Amino acid sequence: MSWLEALILGVVQGLTEFLPVSSSGHIEIGQAILGTAGEDNLTFAVIVHTATVFSTLVILWSEVSKLFRGTFTTMRWNAEKDYVSKILVSMVPIFIVGVFFKEEVESLFGEGLLLVGICLVLTALLLFVSEWLQNKRQGQGHEVGYKDAIIIGIAQAFAVLPGLSRSGTTIATGLLCGVKKESVAQFSFLMVLIPILGEALLDVIDLLGGASIGSLEIVPAIVGFVAAFVTGCFACKFMIEIVRRQRLIWFALYCAIVGISTIIVTII
Repeated sequence: MSWLEALILGVVQGLTEFLPVSSSGHIEIGQAILGTAGEDNLTFAVIVHTATVFSTLVILWSEVSKLFRGTFTTMRWNAEKDYVSKILVSMVPIFIVGVFFKEEVESLFGEGLLLVGICLVLTALLLFVSEWLQNKRQGQGHEVGYKDAIIIGIAQAFAVLPGLSRSGTTIATGLLCGVKKESVAQFSFLMVLIPILGEALLDVIDLLGGASIGSLEIVPAIVGFVAAFVTGCFACKFMIEIVRRQRLIWFALYCAIVGISTIIVTII
């Protein structure tokens, strides 16, 4: 992978990680177009996903720091500890997938675009139905509860499939559960921090231990990381505003068009 290809894919990752259009699906499509499919797919995906995690920390730093202070500076149970507990509950499904089905998930990357196209269509359906229900409720809803957290967490576990948008799936699922749109957007972005950083840490440990995690060169890795981080900062702020204004229908149409086109091209 060249630095230019890494730059393009990094920008794609940064823009699509927070927008409900599937960053992994677009990375797979981008790699197929650029001819880099099969070259360190998962390693590069972890690098650029880590970059967008740092984008989340920058944009939501006030919320993250508030949660950190409330959790570790007092022994009393408070709203911050309660919120962090819900995030931890939401992580259980993805933890199970990561521990017991890691090899199966890795095998899905670089294995063709038919699955990507199908999952993009599923993302479109989720976004459309959640938008319709949200409009029917006239924007009313509740804060994230523990039941909502586990259901959203299960949705996140399914979103490991390339083409099934993580942010789109978790936000849509939260809206289907009746959670307020502002609350579910923030929860969706915060709940992914620990799993992605944990995956990156495991790869670093493997690398230090001498295990092979691919032959990706350092320059493309850095370029991809920086590109994903910068564009991710803009996309994160933009997506929060989009959810607040209930404009998910346009992303549903986009996912449907790209998904159906990908399926047709793959079959033909």
